[in-house]
Formats: sequence, C-alpha cells, structure tokens
Amino acid sequence: MTTTSERFRPGTLGLRRLALASIVANLGIVVTGGAVRLTGSGLGCPTWPRCQEDSFVPTGELGLHEQIEFGNRMLTYVLGAVALATLIGAFRSRPARADIRRLALVLFIGIPTQAVIGGISVLTDLNPWVVMGHLMLSMVLVGLSTVLYRRIGEGDAPPARLVPEAAQRLALGLLALTAVVLYLGTVVTGSGPHAGDVDAPRTGLDTHVFSMVHADSVIALVLGTVALNVLLTRSGAPRPVVVAARVMLAVQLAQGTVGYVQYFTDLPEVLVGLHMFGAGCLVIATVRLVLATRVRPAASPALDGGITDQIPVPA
Repeated sequence: MTTTSERFRPGTLGLRRLALASIVANLGIVVTGGAVRLTGSGLGCPTWPRCQEDSFVPTGELGLHEQIEFGNRMLTYVLGAVALATLIGAFRSRPARADIRRLALVLFIGIPTQAVIGGISVLTDLNPWVVMGHLMLSMVLVGLSTVLYRRIGEGDAPPARLVPEAAQRLALGLLALTAVVLYLGTVVTGSGPHAGDVDAPRTGLDTHVFSMVHADSVIALVLGTVALNVLLTRSGAPRPVVVAARVMLAVQLAQGTVGYVQYFTDLPEVLVGLHMFGAGCLVIATVRLVLATRVRPAASPALDGGITDQIPVPA
C-alpha cells in the first residue's frame, strides 16, 4: 500500500523537471531584470523591501516604471517557490543523494541572497558595482541549476573521463574564461548608458577601452572553443561531447555577433536585452560541455535509474 509520504516523493524524472524549471526561472529573472534596466525602471520602486515608503505594492506614483520593477520583484517569489520545491524534492527523493541535496540547498539559499543584493542596489541608487554582482549571481545560479539537472540523471560513482585529459582541461579553462568574459561584459554595461535610471551613477571607466578588452576576451574564448572542437574530433570523442562543443561554439558566435552589432548601433535596448539572454544561454552551453566530458555511472544497481555506463577514453 502506498503511503502519503511515498505518494509525494518525486522520482528522477520529476526531480529533473524541477531542476529544468529552476534553469528557466533563473534565466527568466535575468531577462526581466534586463527589462527593468533597459526601460529605466530600476528605481520604479525606490525603496526596499517596500515598493514605496508606506506600501509594499505599487501606488501608481511612478506609473509604468513602478509596475515593471514590482513585476520583476514578484518573479523572485516564483523563483523562490521553484527553488523550494526542488529542495523538498531533493530531500524526499530516494535513494538519498547528498550531492543533489547540497546543490538544491545552495540554489535555494541563492534566491534570498539575490533578493538582498537587489535590495542593496535599490538602496544605493543602482550603484553599478552592486548591480554587477546582482547579475553575476544570477549567472552562477543558472550554471548551478544546469549542474543539478545533469547530476540528477547520473549515478554517484567517481567521474570517469570520456575525452583526453588535455581536452577536459581545455574545457575547464574555457569555463573560467567564460566567467571572465561575463564579468567584463558587466563592467562595460556598468560604464554605459543603460543604468536603469537617468540619475543612477556610472563606474566612470572608459566604455570604449573596456569594450575592446571585452571583445578581445570573446575572441580568445571563440578561438579556444574552435581548438577544443578540433581536439575532440581528432581524438574520436563520443558524439554527445562533440555536439555539446559545437553548440557552445554556435552560442558564442551568436552572442558575439549580437554584441558587435549592438556596439556599432549605439546599444539599442532590444539588442542589449537579447545579449543578456544570450549570456545566460552561454553559461548553460558551457556548463553542459564541461559536464559532458565525463560520466558518473551508478555505484550500485540500486542507484542505476536507467543510467548507461560509458567507457572513458584513455589519455
């Protein structure tokens, strides 16, 4: 007989769906946060945690800007609900997986942390350095959600390489370089025109200089990914790894194209918003590639869950 506890215990498929929802929700908060900034609505709710000094909800004083900012704040609650459901699912799923629980817990803690940083950005009149941290944390949460999604479908045995060691190290290096590219992108934005409010401070850095530095880092990332694709193809890496590397390169090229076009067209809002969405997609593609370079089979038949062992490629 099925007990109530067992009935509300998610299986692998249900937990992976929650992890996928977490990826989508975290990416969504990046897009809506970009909309807040690009419409100049960053101080639509000029205080925090209230929207106005005497109200938690919009009062209509600042019109559409107030609605846009408040809408973005409300999406945080949706994201929190998804993170909470994922956390509960991770702790109720059987067999117990400590790594899955840790990831789910970190993702859950990341949501209120993100809200606090967002509040600090409002209370400091959209200080660009605080806003940068706000976006970078979102990117970290997107990446961790992607890791969680992958890990739920794997076993708990030690990882085994599917590619030569040089290829795996290059993939990890590209992940680190991607983080640098994203950070430099936030520095460029922090010195550019889209501050979120007409009176918001800027970094004071030379936008042109840092745009060039950012562009150079993107070129290095693309060239490194081309080299990785060649190395994977020549070494006979498994097809899923090769496909993941090609997808990452395609996302980089698309993101780079949008970046160059927006720079030479004076940063139109639509393209800047698309570029922010692309940044999240770049994180997902890069993390997927790194995880694809190794396999973690089940340590015991009881933990298999349909996972097929793969033979690692020797160094």
